Amino acid sequence: MGVHSGLLRLATEGDGEIVDITAGVRAVVERSGVTAGAAIVFARGSTVAVTTMEHEPGGVHDLRGLLARLIPAGDHYEHNVRNADTNAHAHLRAALIGPSVAVPVHDGDLALGTWQQIVLIDFDDRPRERQVSVQVLD
Repeated sequence: MGVHSGLLRLATEGDGEIVDITAGVRAVVERSGVTAGAAIVFARGSTVAVTTMEHEPGGVHDLRGLLARLIPAGDHYEHNVRNADTNAHAHLRAALIGPSVAVPVHDGDLALGTWQQIVLIDFDDRPRERQVSVQVLD
């Protein structure tokens, strides 16, 4: 089994920004030359997540609203108290969604659904430079 690696770097605004990273992941898959296998996509950091969704304005708005209702930014969190911090909600939202996805590779391309994209969600409460590790397994 071969492993082919790539690294995506992007600047985000934070505060729940959702960024479509499908093209970057697809480029790593294409460079790998793998025709059948899997792409593992992993975001580095404890306030960032990776998932799949239909990346369109309504879906983005609805997901951001859902997460804000489930884990409000202004609640009392022990993390903020103990660390004199303000981003406990970001850590919790990232933990809920998770840092990675695995996508099958068929015929040299990501086996995503018609309306499915791979997205990075930056939950931190400030702009960040983010890194996403992509490993393609054959």
